[in-house]
Amino acid sequence: MNEQAAEGTSASSGAASSSTCVVTERWVDRVAVVSVAGVVDMLTSPQLETAINGALEQGPAGVVVDFTDVEFLASAGMGVLVAAHDKAGSDVSISVVADGPATSRPLKLVGIADILSLYPNLDEALAAHTA
Repeated sequence: MNEQAAEGTSASSGAASSSTCVVTERWVDRVAVVSVAGVVDMLTSPQLETAINGALEQGPAGVVVDFTDVEFLASAGMGVLVAAHDKAGSDVSISVVADGPATSRPLKLVGIADILSLYPNLDEALAAHTA
């Protein structure tokens, strides 16, 4: 099992708040699982984009983006998902693990759930890719 991790902490200059996002990648057979923890916003979404693009470059059968441990999902993160869907085309299916008000609700409200498959947990997402 190949596993890579990238950590990043960014803070807005002069602001007391900070955005922390940890993105890891692992493979289950030919499916890339990009797991994200923390906050996905305009400061941290480039990490997510880099991880998904890196996985797509390796020619996976599918990509699962796991937002189980995401506390906040901003529009920048949702934009990364749409761009990844467009980049993957019809050759690679991309699905998202999102359950709860911080992730699945915004994805449904803005219509991303209409173009990407959403699953409540990683096991169901992986099962859909191997079916």
